[in-house]
Amino acid sequence: MNQSLFQQFAALVTQNFGIQLPPEKKALLESRLFKLKNDNMGRPELASDEAFLKYIREDKTGKGLAMLAEAITTHHTFFMREADHFSFYEKEVLPYLEKSIRDGDMRTWCAASSTGEEAYTLAMMLEDHFGSLPGWETTLLATDLSKDVLEIGKNGVYSAESVKTLPALWQNSYFHRTIDGKYQVVDRLRHKVLFRRFNLMTPVFPFKRPFHVIFCRNVMIYFDNTTRDNLVRKFAEFLEPGGYLFIGHSEVIDRHKSDFDYVMPSIYRKKGAFT
Repeated sequence: MNQSLFQQFAALVTQNFGIQLPPEKKALLESRLFKLKNDNMGRPELASDEAFLKYIREDKTGKGLAMLAEAITTHHTFFMREADHFSFYEKEVLPYLEKSIRDGDMRTWCAASSTGEEAYTLAMMLEDHFGSLPGWETTLLATDLSKDVLEIGKNGVYSAESVKTLPALWQNSYFHRTIDGKYQVVDRLRHKVLFRRFNLMTPVFPFKRPFHVIFCRNVMIYFDNTTRDNLVRKFAEFLEPGGYLFIGHSEVIDRHKSDFDYVMPSIYRKKGAFT
């Protein structure tokens, strides 16, 4: 892939997904597109990188962009990743929300859910805390740009290796063994997570009510400062006053440009309090 073609792909990726592809990512893009072409042998629109770029630009259905999104996004995640977040969520956030939410409608958004481990970790904590309390609705929203990873999340099937680090009580209560030795999230918990495709670059977010908690971790590291600041403003718009925003440990928010107070590394709280 020559430099001009790379720059055209990089511009498309940034424009549509907010993700920055600096020159040092050229080899990564080449390898991802090579795999995409190998997985779709015989399709004329994927006969070459030039053909794929032309297809994306001329395609009115959005399928070309969706294929590009699947190719370039990274989906590294695991249960209890950045465990201090979940400890704070369990010990501080949930008791606070239990006392503060008056209508029993607990609204949580995993804004880059990948294959679902983060969303199900939160769902298990929500079930532990609110499951025995009458009148609480704790179904959470899990979104991602990639349809492929969302399907994995919906199915909720994970390897024994990935589940073994979870507490035994969770393994026994929230999973069942499949015939091939894997672990599947039980139906009652899977029904507590709504997996939906969503692009964080969408100009106007469609949510009817603000959330109490938003997790968006290890995503904004791929954005430039302007894109990150705009997204943080949207998160503030769709969080209740006093609501919590969790980001990745390698990410920061400029508090002077945002409506958030610093709580601890990578945890922020929207100014104000629930009313």
